Amino acid sequence: MARLGLERNVVDQRVLDRTITRLAEESVLLPTLGQLADPATIPAGVRQRLVDIDPDVANPLNLYRVHWFNDAARRGFTDVPAYVELPSELTGVKARIVLALGNRFPMIRAHKVLAAYGCLVPRLVTGQFDPGHHKAVWPSTGNYCRGGVAISRILGCRGVAVLPENMSRERFDWLDQWVIDRSDVIKTPGSESNVKEIYDECARLDRDADNIIFNQFCEFGNYLVHRSCTGAALDKLFEAITRDRPGSKLAAFVSASGSSGTLAAGDHLKERRGTKIVAVEASECPTLLENGFGEHNIQGIGDKHVPYIHNVMNTDLVAGVSDTDTDRLIVLFNTEVGRTYLVERRGLDPQLVADLSNLGLSSLCNMLAAIKTAKYFDMGPDDVIVTVATDGADMYLSEIDKVVKRDFGNRFDTVAAGETWGRSLAAASTSDLIEMTHVDRKRVFNLGYFTWVEQQGVAIEDFKARMKQSFWDGLLDLVPAWDDMIAAVNAKSGAAAKLGL
Repeated sequence: MARLGLERNVVDQRVLDRTITRLAEESVLLPTLGQLADPATIPAGVRQRLVDIDPDVANPLNLYRVHWFNDAARRGFTDVPAYVELPSELTGVKARIVLALGNRFPMIRAHKVLAAYGCLVPRLVTGQFDPGHHKAVWPSTGNYCRGGVAISRILGCRGVAVLPENMSRERFDWLDQWVIDRSDVIKTPGSESNVKEIYDECARLDRDADNIIFNQFCEFGNYLVHRSCTGAALDKLFEAITRDRPGSKLAAFVSASGSSGTLAAGDHLKERRGTKIVAVEASECPTLLENGFGEHNIQGIGDKHVPYIHNVMNTDLVAGVSDTDTDRLIVLFNTEVGRTYLVERRGLDPQLVADLSNLGLSSLCNMLAAIKTAKYFDMGPDDVIVTVATDGADMYLSEIDKVVKRDFGNRFDTVAAGETWGRSLAAASTSDLIEMTHVDRKRVFNLGYFTWVEQQGVAIEDFKARMKQSFWDGLLDLVPAWDDMIAAVNAKSGAAAKLGL
């Protein structure tokens, strides 16, 4: 179970001692999860130093930007997470749909760097990862491996990115600039839908004891960092936007399945506000909906399996979104013709239209699922649906060119813009959506058996324990335990003194 990030005691003191020495050498001060959940608790000296630090370099203090409260320049902090609220004129529903912006995170401009830190820091402080000796292997379908590589650079160690060969060119361009050695970018066969091939490659790498696999799909640090940090951030966002509307309800939280880390924020929101949790997947690969399979291009959401850290028995809906719609909407929202159509023909505010560039493919997937959810439940103006924009459109510019060539004959004009609006946005329906009964939840839960027990060797007792909500709530005790260990490691490393803090 140590491999799943459940340790709260030191596993190997010698490794921990070497890690503390490395942190001192690299002047790395580790933020606690509590500080990332509430950046107001970050020491004033750190906050002041950050003003002069480029958010896109491997500076150790950028770890203190791995949270939802960065401003637009990503140099200062905000009281409320950055967000975009979509008006009814765009969504066609009365409910308020709000997306927290992941491209405010440092180094990778995506919130997956938070997941990477959540998986790494428990291994560091329990003496399971030696950055002076081990390689950190980051299996991913896009942004998580970039977050892992960025943090690996901060630690001065080798970070290995494992991701499908057909992901966007921009991801590989970024990796080429950040990895220590080009051989540390490993391209597995296929695309977004080929997660098993990633697992197979990690199994090969795991045979070398010098490689430590940080598998986001089964590391409970991923679950806990999102439940405690992302959940708290979205709750604060809801409070801020409803301060003058006391009758408002946080009706639903929507997130693509992916590694299911982000979905953990829903557990926090459901406990606090009774919020429904909506898991989203591609209609072209309806794993949760139909135990199905297929190929799609909604990059960053994974499929063909149920992640080990998905709290399936607490999921209320599963929604399917077509990659045809996300592909075409990213063109509509990020071309001059498309933006002009939205402003002049649809009457949308020009600033809102400009803000749509904050939405990448998986963000658009979340947006469409939120619209479907609002329609299914006939939600009104006092109902708020929150979701996340994992990254921005700048990570998919090459994909936009591909879609224009493939779907629009290399010419995206006003007619094509109108057709895209009508087919991919206005026509969003409640198809490919299941309101989960207890039997539905058990069906999806059981599907995970084949990945985790048969293929990955998890004990059946450990697998079944995850059916109870008490299991997931019990994990929360790990957060203060880890934070105490982080504080102890910081004290021993002396990094704060080296940084003049």
